[in-house]
Amino acid sequence: MIQIPRETRQKFDSLLEEKNIPKQRQSDYRKWLRYYLDFCSKYHHDPLKKESLSHFIRKLRDKNQTDMQQKQAHHAVSIYYQTERPNRLNTRKEGKTPVRNDGLSVARSRNLKTRNADWTLVYDKLNAEIQLRHYSPKTLRAYKGWARQFQGFTKSKDPQLLSAGDVKDFLTFLAVKRKVSASSQNQAFNALLFFFRHVLNREFGEIKDVPRAKKKPYIPVVLSREEIDSIITALSGPYDLIVKMLYGCGLRISECMNLRVQNFNFDHGVLTVHDGKGKKDRTVPLPEAIMPELLTQIETVKSVHERDLAQGYAGAFLLDSLGKKYKNAARELPWQWFFPAKTLTFVPEENAYRRYHLHDSHVQKAIRRAVKKAKIGKRASAHTFRHSFAGHLLQANYDIRTIQELLGHSDVRTTMIYTHTIKSLTIKDAKSPLDF
Repeated sequence: MIQIPRETRQKFDSLLEEKNIPKQRQSDYRKWLRYYLDFCSKYHHDPLKKESLSHFIRKLRDKNQTDMQQKQAHHAVSIYYQTERPNRLNTRKEGKTPVRNDGLSVARSRNLKTRNADWTLVYDKLNAEIQLRHYSPKTLRAYKGWARQFQGFTKSKDPQLLSAGDVKDFLTFLAVKRKVSASSQNQAFNALLFFFRHVLNREFGEIKDVPRAKKKPYIPVVLSREEIDSIITALSGPYDLIVKMLYGCGLRISECMNLRVQNFNFDHGVLTVHDGKGKKDRTVPLPEAIMPELLTQIETVKSVHERDLAQGYAGAFLLDSLGKKYKNAARELPWQWFFPAKTLTFVPEENAYRRYHLHDSHVQKAIRRAVKKAKIGKRASAHTFRHSFAGHLLQANYDIRTIQELLGHSDVRTTMIYTHTIKSLTIKDAKSPLDF
């Protein structure tokens, strides 16, 4: 193992103290730096080039190092770069180095590519920052997608050369040329705000004079009970039960697909929804009308589980590091998916088979076919059943706050949208309570 040069070690230790890295963690940082230098020597990479770091992190990923270990290694090597980077702010004999209005020295900016730069490290850090905050995979895909579009728009300009002007031009392009919706513009803005703030570690300030599409008031589609029944009739198992859960419990499709056996409390008739939108948990009542079907599905899951155990599978997929914390959890019944996939999935890194849940896209396709077969004259998707759940509860005079809790909304104003989907049952004429 290569030893860290003495001068580099002193600078590195000094920076660790300056950045308030805890004493008990500093030895880990030095270990990662030694691993990195050894890796660069072994595979003939230049340790001072950032491209080498992306290769190093990829190697750690191949060796099944955890996300936290990869992030710590990335941070350690980033600090190492600072020990070897000359001080750009030193004054010259003739005066200070010219500095651009974005804080980057003119001399340094000349060495950066205005197109076709390598963004590998940027995407690695974007992944790490989103995973660190436990954002959903959908958020990661969305933010990564907007980052790629921004990269293409700027012709892969070096990330250090990006400015608020680039963001303004990109948002204008989306609004004027692409004519994207207001919600897409907002998502692009939020993605780039996150990108600048947490990946590039700088602010792009207030973006003014960008044309924006006007956001129209959205009124959700609500199906009648007869329409819902006709769609369910057109579905086969397990999709009919899935739709009954979406409508009967007001679930999002991701929440329904992520249900495990342990989420069901049949004794008290309660369903616990873990890690809903915004990582919030909530409980909803189980519909008594489908209780026999739910118990039958539990028996189906038990049969699949016993068959998988007999075949020596590695277990169900678990989120984050649960599998490492609870070694046997993946093979235990409580952790099995309530709607398991029809086939096992091979995991090359583990050289083993695991069971995933039924994919969202299969459910959406089945619902589209059923809506077409039932000849429903409304645009209906999996989320329409959640809208119908809320609309029908309002129609039955349930309190808006109760519906808010059942849906898992943070703000009651979101729930208030459903008041526009039904006829008002409120008495408009002012009247004294004495006259009731």
